[in-house]
Amino acid sequence: MAKYGKRATEARAAFAGKALLSVEDAVVLVKGNAKAKFDETVEIAVNLGVDPRHADQMVRGVVGLPNGTGKTMRVAVFARGPKADEAKAAGADIVGAEDLMEIVQGGKIEFDRCIATPDMMPVVGRLGKVLGPRNLMPNPKVGTVTMDVADAVKAAKGGEVQFKVEKAGVVHAGVGKASFDEAKLVENVRAFCDAVAKAKPAGSKGAYMKKIALSSTMGPGVTIEIDSAIAKD
Repeated sequence: MAKYGKRATEARAAFAGKALLSVEDAVVLVKGNAKAKFDETVEIAVNLGVDPRHADQMVRGVVGLPNGTGKTMRVAVFARGPKADEAKAAGADIVGAEDLMEIVQGGKIEFDRCIATPDMMPVVGRLGKVLGPRNLMPNPKVGTVTMDVADAVKAAKGGEVQFKVEKAGVVHAGVGKASFDEAKLVENVRAFCDAVAKAKPAGSKGAYMKKIALSSTMGPGVTIEIDSAIAKD
């Protein structure tokens, strides 16, 4: 039988018997039990009724969280000339072309988001086996292959979150920090769930959003009532 420390035991007791809460109640519970010595990330996981092995059931997208993620996003941009200058001016952490490709090929990946201008994709394409498994490959569907590099950099730095369904039919993301005000976390959770709901693919049949769970980095999870999680117009 597994043994838990005092903090974990207390957290598990606080969550015991609780399920399908409103977003507000789930946030209060998760935030109140995030007692690690660092500012824990509040994480959301959504189980979807899709099979991502089929192209018409793939779910991916991007959402700008209204209150940011609380995380410092390191952004790399593949661009040349004036576009490289625009990226630097917008706050990109790393900017380059073939030189940046060689750095990445060497295994040095010191960024959380990768953006590229369309003309750089033949170069970036050589990094598919490196960037793809890390979900860092630029993609026009989520706005990371673009001529508007300045806007893309600012969006990434400002709390934009990308999501992509995994093999098990789950999408997950960080939607803020435990130090955030409850109202801000609630707003971020609803913004994320609303974006996932709107990304429903044509091939999805039956129930699309099957389960939503909220947790902190070191804490237990609690399920959220689905209707409560979708932002109301």
